[in-house]
Amino acid sequence: MDAPLYNADILRLAASIPHGERLRQAEGTADRTSPVCGSRVTVDVVLDRQGRIADLGQEVRACALGQASASILGRHALGETAESLGDAHAQLKQWLKGEGALPTPLAARFPELALFEAARAHPGRHPSILLAFEATAAAALMAGQLARQA
Repeated sequence: MDAPLYNADILRLAASIPHGERLRQAEGTADRTSPVCGSRVTVDVVLDRQGRIADLGQEVRACALGQASASILGRHALGETAESLGDAHAQLKQWLKGEGALPTPLAARFPELALFEAARAHPGRHPSILLAFEATAAAALMAGQLARQA
């Protein structure tokens, strides 16, 4: 029997998104919308001197899967860089559409992503799951570019 797409763990994560408010003094901001379902995530970041995320704010208007993904990202984003989050986004995207276990490097940094196993069979849900990772990587990239220009 297939696992349910929306289970208690996914719903619990969706109901508890960390860093759930926009930042007043953001150094980088990015907004991403899923063309499939209309889910939307806006992310603000502040970077430290090494280019790692020191503060994060996110506004999430998404389905439970998108909210759960933003919750997972919010729990682990501090200390990540634009490059590491871009890599995480690429690995997550590949895993969702492929086969096999969640890649070890990704599972080590974002262990709760394994909860999306059942969503792999639903490609229409993948864009919502990917939004928070894509938006946060883009916001960190923007902040880093602006810092280098200053």
